[in-house]
Amino acid sequence: MESFEGFVRRVVESFNVFGLDYMFTGALAVSYYGRARTTRDVDVVVAVVGEGWKSKLVSALKRAGLVVEEARIDEALGSGYKIATFKDGRSPLMVDVIFSDKKLEKKAGKILGMPTFYQKPEDLVLTKLRMIRATVPRERALKDVDDVRAVLKFTRVDLEAVKRKAEKEGALQILENIIAQQD
Repeated sequence: MESFEGFVRRVVESFNVFGLDYMFTGALAVSYYGRARTTRDVDVVVAVVGEGWKSKLVSALKRAGLVVEEARIDEALGSGYKIATFKDGRSPLMVDVIFSDKKLEKKAGKILGMPTFYQKPEDLVLTKLRMIRATVPRERALKDVDDVRAVLKFTRVDLEAVKRKAEKEGALQILENIIAQQD
């Protein structure tokens, strides 16, 4: 069976070949910014703006060896979640595509020596705070709490900007509790 690295390599190469506006989030972004973390899926945000994005996405997913049902894209776009999962045809791994109707604010980086893009660390922290706030029971969010700790510890983050946005989203107390536990 192919390694996780081989799977990620296929996805990155394909997304780059087709010129998608994309960025990694989730465990891959946490691994880039803070701490290595294992996962069985890859979370990637794709901008669904402009001409031809859908055909580029379908082509990139197929080139990467994923099983693509185009109806899943339409269903995801029509739902409130805007997420579609695609299974790999060669392994038990998956790609979760999160659709964004805005141009992505991302950070250029590398993975396995290849150029790629990651969600900015401030936005990653805010995403994790939203997940923590929504997770019940709270104990199930411990991985996300650890992710926030790692990003804050190992990456330069505009903490004041994160605090302002977290306050607007009702997640400031969660952030402050995480910060207090780090000291």
